Amino acid sequence: MAQAKRKQKFFDVDIPILNRDTQLYAYEISELNGRTIKYDLTRMLRGKSVLLTMDVRIEDNKAKAYPKEFVILPYFIRKMIRKGANYVEDSFSAETKDAKVEIKPFLITRKKVSREIRKALRERAREEIINYVKDKTVDSLFEELIQNRMQRSLSLKLKKIYPLALCEIRIFRIEKKL
Repeated sequence: MAQAKRKQKFFDVDIPILNRDTQLYAYEISELNGRTIKYDLTRMLRGKSVLLTMDVRIEDNKAKAYPKEFVILPYFIRKMIRKGANYVEDSFSAETKDAKVEIKPFLITRKKVSREIRKALRERAREEIINYVKDKTVDSLFEELIQNRMQRSLSLKLKKIYPLALCEIRIFRIEKKL
């Protein structure tokens, strides 16, 4: 006698940070635990090309996706850099209330500036971001990144050193949960 074939079907996955649902294909809902979803936020953020990577966890027989990484895609950054402007990059780790995160800010100045000004922008951005994230949870930080609140407040503080054409967090990634 032939063994009965199992059938795959779609399961709803709730994404609380975006207030949206998506669907994943599997035999059973338990198979979704630990799976990774890459969600494109370009349309939601009006053309800012962002990829949100999330981990799926099963909680009381419902699948929920929690953010793990926020990345601005390279072609968006190339599009934003104009001739006659400088850019400032940095990469560092910071502690939040519940995790250790890797942050890579990306700043574009309006005109060409000296190395001294770029260094001042980089150092001030690092200092401001570390102070900003230390008393917040990772979930609230992902929410603020998506709503552009963190970048806007950083831009206003850095404007005193030199006005910026673009102030973004290029990569925000959870290194480990505390």
